[in-house]
Amino acid sequence: MWRVVATVLLRAKVPGGWARSLRPLLPGGRLPLAGAAPQRCRGAAPAAGMSPRLRKVEALDAGHFVRVEWEDGSESRYPCVWLRDNCQCPDCFLRSAKARKLLFEDLDVNIVAKEVALADREKISITWPDEHMSEYEAEWLKKRCFSEKARAEMREDLFLPECQHWGSDLQLPQMPFEEIIYNDESAYKWLCTLKKVGIVLLTGAATQQGELVKLGHRIGFLRLTFYGPTWQVQDKAGANNVAYTTGKLCFHTDYPVLQHPPGVQFLHCIKQTDAGGESEVVDGFHVSNKLKKQNPEAFQILSSTAVDYTDVGVDYCDFAVQCKQRIIDVDSRGQAVRINYNNATRDTVFDIPAEKVRPFYAALKEFNDLLNSTEHKFTYKLKPGDIVTFDNWRVLHGRHSYPSGSTVTRHLEGAYADWDVVMSRLRLLRKKVLNRD
Repeated sequence: MWRVVATVLLRAKVPGGWARSLRPLLPGGRLPLAGAAPQRCRGAAPAAGMSPRLRKVEALDAGHFVRVEWEDGSESRYPCVWLRDNCQCPDCFLRSAKARKLLFEDLDVNIVAKEVALADREKISITWPDEHMSEYEAEWLKKRCFSEKARAEMREDLFLPECQHWGSDLQLPQMPFEEIIYNDESAYKWLCTLKKVGIVLLTGAATQQGELVKLGHRIGFLRLTFYGPTWQVQDKAGANNVAYTTGKLCFHTDYPVLQHPPGVQFLHCIKQTDAGGESEVVDGFHVSNKLKKQNPEAFQILSSTAVDYTDVGVDYCDFAVQCKQRIIDVDSRGQAVRINYNNATRDTVFDIPAEKVRPFYAALKEFNDLLNSTEHKFTYKLKPGDIVTFDNWRVLHGRHSYPSGSTVTRHLEGAYADWDVVMSRLRLLRKKVLNRD
C-alpha cells in the first residue's frame, strides 16, 4: 500500500521538494532535512527510543531558576514559578484528565525553590518553602525545555506548521478512499499531507450521498452550518447560493461570513457533466507571499482592512449572517495564516472611510490577478467517486461554467470540518501508528 502512495506522491512536482517528504517520518510527522547530520544542541530532544538522563541539578538566581545538566552535556533552565505551577502530584494535577488542579490564586508568582535534589538519573525533586514537594520526570522536563530549539521542536510536534507551497505544476496527491477509512497508516498519511500541502484527492468512493458522513466519522465529526451537515452542489431553481447554479465560480474560500470559517472542506463528485465543470485551485499562502514581495503596500491593505461579508437566506434553517474579515489574516510575524475571500458574499456595505476605498480595490485587484495567473492556478476535473479534501483557510477554489439541462447534469456533495477536529485525529493516529506515548 505504501508503495502505491509513494509512487503517486513522487510524481508530484511541487516546489519545495515534495518528493523528499516520502523519507521516513520523524516523531510528530516531521521530515528529516536532506543531508543533515545529527546535531547536539542545548535542550535538543534525545534520540528516538532513548530516555534522557540527568547528570546534575541546582538552584540558580537565589532559587528563582532550576538548572538541569543532562548526560549528553546539554543543559536546561526552568523558572521556579513554572515548575510550581506544573507540579504533577495528585493534589495539584488530575492525571485522569491531564488537567491542572492547582488554583492560580494559590500560586506565588515569586516562589523560589527551598531545596532541589537529583532523586535518580531520571527524576528531580523540589521542596518548596511551604514544605510541599514536587517531582519531575527527566523525559517530561526535556520535552518542555525553554531553549529556542526545543520550543521550535515542540511547536512542530504539536502543530505540524511545515507548509509546502505550489503553483500550476501541482500534481494532486492521491489516496484510495477505502484505505483512509479502514487503515490507520493511510489515514495518518492523508492528514499529514493535507496539513502540509493543503489538498489531497481521495479516489474510489461510492457515487452516492453519504460518503462524506463516513469521512466525518473517520476524523470525529463534521461541521454543521446553515447549509446543513452536508449540502448538495447542483443547479437549483431559485438558488440561495451562487454555487447552486451552472455559472463560473471565481476563486474563493468558503464561509468568510462566519467568525470562525470552516478549516477543511470536502467535495464528493457523484455526477459530472461532460462539458465544462472543471475545478480550479490556487495556493493562497503562496500567492500572498508573492503579493507581499511584489507590492508590500497592497499586502498591508489586505491584511489590515476589515471587509464586510453577508449571507441571508433559508436552508437548514433561516439565517442572516454578518461578519468582518481581513482578506489576508496574518500572525505576529506577518505571515499569512488564513485567507478570507469570497467575492459573492462580500457585502455592499463597506465600513471604511471613502478615501480608502479605491486603494483597497486596487490592492484586491492585484491579489485577484495573481490568483488567476497561469503560473499559480491548477485546473483538474473531478470524476464520479472522487473526493477532494482541502484546507479552506489556505486553498482558494473555483469552477468553470457548464451547460444547464432539463435534469441535473453535475452533482457534488459538500461538507466541512474544523481544523481542531482534524488535528485532534491526526495526533491520535500519530500516537497509534508511531507507537508514541
